[in-house]
Amino acid sequence: MKTINVGILGMGTVGSGVVKLLQDHAALLDRRVGARLRVRRIAETGTPRIAVDPKLLTTDAMEVINDPQVDIVVELIGGTSVARTLCLEAVQKGKHLVTANKALLAEHGLEIYQAAATKRVDLGFEASVCGAIPIIRSVREGLVANHIESIMGIVNGTTNYILTKMTETGQPFAEVLAEAQAKGYAEADPTLDVGGLDAAHKLQILASLAYNGYIRFSDIYIEGIQKVDAVDIAFARELGYRIKLLAIAKEDSGELEVRVHPTMIPDTHLLASVGGVYNAVHIRGDSAGSLMFSGRGAGQMPTASSVVADLVEIAHNIIFHRPSRVSLLPTGAMAEGVGLRPMERIRSRYYLRVMALDKPGVLSLVSGVLGENQISISSVIQKGRAEQAAVPVVMLTHEAVEGDMQKALKRINHLDAVAQDTVCIRVEGAED
Repeated sequence: MKTINVGILGMGTVGSGVVKLLQDHAALLDRRVGARLRVRRIAETGTPRIAVDPKLLTTDAMEVINDPQVDIVVELIGGTSVARTLCLEAVQKGKHLVTANKALLAEHGLEIYQAAATKRVDLGFEASVCGAIPIIRSVREGLVANHIESIMGIVNGTTNYILTKMTETGQPFAEVLAEAQAKGYAEADPTLDVGGLDAAHKLQILASLAYNGYIRFSDIYIEGIQKVDAVDIAFARELGYRIKLLAIAKEDSGELEVRVHPTMIPDTHLLASVGGVYNAVHIRGDSAGSLMFSGRGAGQMPTASSVVADLVEIAHNIIFHRPSRVSLLPTGAMAEGVGLRPMERIRSRYYLRVMALDKPGVLSLVSGVLGENQISISSVIQKGRAEQAAVPVVMLTHEAVEGDMQKALKRINHLDAVAQDTVCIRVEGAED
C-alpha cells in the first residue's frame, strides 16, 4: 500500500487535533484513502500537546518543506507574515498545501492561489471558514451549476455567543463579553472577533470563490458589534427580529456587495435560530434555491476534521494522478461586467432608534428629514412619556439607499429635539 507523507507546520490546538485524528483513525483513513496517510515531520518550537515520536519533531519549518518524502505540507502556525513565506516556499518546492489560515488567504490569498496554479499543486483550505462545516466544497463544487444570488453567514462564534446571551438575558455587551472571555469563547484581546475582522476574512474567501474572482479584503465594509445595545435587542424581539453579526455577499444588476455588520433578521429566518457559538451560512442559488449549512464553526476537533478532509482529497489526487484543479481557485479578477458596489449605494431596510425629547412635533420633524432623503417609514414604536427627557422612538423603514440614510442621520442627529446619536441597524432577510 502506498504511503502519503504529511508534514505539519505548527502543533498548537488545531495541529494537535490533526495529529490525533491521523493517529486515532489511521486504519479507517487507510481504507478510505486506499493508501497510508502518515505524519512524517512536525515543525514546532514549543512542547507538543500530545505524545508523538520525538524523531518526527524539528524546530525548523524548512526542514519539513525541504524533506523530499513529504507530499503534503499543512500550515497551522497562524499569522500572515511567516506563514505566507512558508506557504509560498512549500508551493515552490512542488508540495501540495493545506491551510486553516483565514487571515493569510484573505490578505495574501491571490499570491498563494496563483503560485499553486503555476506549480500545478493542490491547495486545500476548507478549515479556514466555519470549522467542520463543509462550506468551501459546497460553494466551489456542490453549487458549481448555480449563479449565487446571495450569501448570508453567521461565521464568528464569539460574536454569536455574545449576541445570543444578550438576547436571552438582557445583559449589556461589556458584561457578556467578560463572561465569554472567562469561558474561553473570547480572546483576551477580542478585537478581531467583536470588531468583525474575523468574519470579514471568512467572507472574503467565500465571496471570492462564489463569484469567481479575487476580492480585495480592503473592499469589504466592516462594522463590529461593540455598539449593539441591549435595548435595541429588546426592541428587535418586540418587532419580530433577532440581531446577528452577518457576513453578506449579494450580486445585483452586475454589482457585488460585500459587507459585515450587525443585522436584524426576522425571527422566522433560518439564521435567527442559530445560537451560542455555532456558525451557519445561508446561500441562495438560482437553481438550488435557499440552502442552509450549520454546525460547529471553531474548536480543535471540528477544525482538524476539515484539515484531514483536505488531506484525504489531495491523497486521492496523488494516488489516481489527478491534475490540480486550478479552475476552482479565484486566481484573477471577477468576470467582466461584475464590479463591487460601494457601500453608500447598497439598498437595505433600516431600524432606527431616535432618542427624542418628549414634546409635540418631534416625530414629524424626524419623518420629514427621512422623507426629504427618499426614505419612507413602515412602522413606528414610541415608548413611555418623560416630560423634558428623551424617550426612544423606534422606526422600521422601507428599502432605502445607504447614502441617503447616512445623510438623513446626520441631519436627524443635529435636531435640537434629538438628545443623542440615532442608532441605525440594517435589516435583511425578509425575502427569504
